[in-house]
Amino acid sequence: MNIGQAATATGVSAKMIRYYESIGLIKASTRTDSGYRTYGENDLHILRFVKRARTLGFSLEQIRDLLSLWQDGSRASKDVKAIAHEHVADLDRRIQELTEMRDTLKHLAVNCAGDDRPDCPILFGLANEEGMETSHKPHDAQGRRASDCAH
Repeated sequence: MNIGQAATATGVSAKMIRYYESIGLIKASTRTDSGYRTYGENDLHILRFVKRARTLGFSLEQIRDLLSLWQDGSRASKDVKAIAHEHVADLDRRIQELTEMRDTLKHLAVNCAGDDRPDCPILFGLANEEGMETSHKPHDAQGRRASDCAH
């Protein structure tokens, strides 16, 4: 089957198939006499493996390691498990970072009056690293931070 058919059968674009071959993630396909790439069932199986691993967020280097282990009949499952645990830990870190970003943005948005005045705690928070903490201070009726008001 040609690259277009392989792409359709696996859900991996022809461009990505060529890229995976160029970086050595998958072996170069066999070629016809006229130079067209051809793929067999084993190639499709490998491409589906790569697609599923990418869908789960594994890096290309992790996929390279997983493919190697998958193709090694004498592999130790502990090696595969270690890669999976490493990836889960990375996902947990990313989830924590995204949660913190979401919470900060929610807080900034809640403290923005959203009116016609130019004062905006969202922009203040983005422009000032320390503003991310100081923007959490309550605002008075005029939209000024309470700590900035003369009492």
